[in-house]
Amino acid sequence: MISKIPFGQLRKGVEAKKDFYKSELLKMGYFKTPDGSQLYELNLTESEQVYENEKARRNQNVKSTT
Repeated sequence: MISKIPFGQLRKGVEAKKDFYKSELLKMGYFKTPDGSQLYELNLTESEQVYENEKARRNQNVKSTT
């Protein structure tokens, strides 16, 4: 069963998730995407994808140096 989430609550959830990804990327020293977009310009899907890609790239670098 699909429950109905009030729009304001959903929006807050999306913004919180975007803030999480932005914060994590900033901790990694990641400020702009390869196309020059700032992190705050990304939507949730783009933020998540950039985060996952950067995390995977860093994990790969760690594995290759050990």
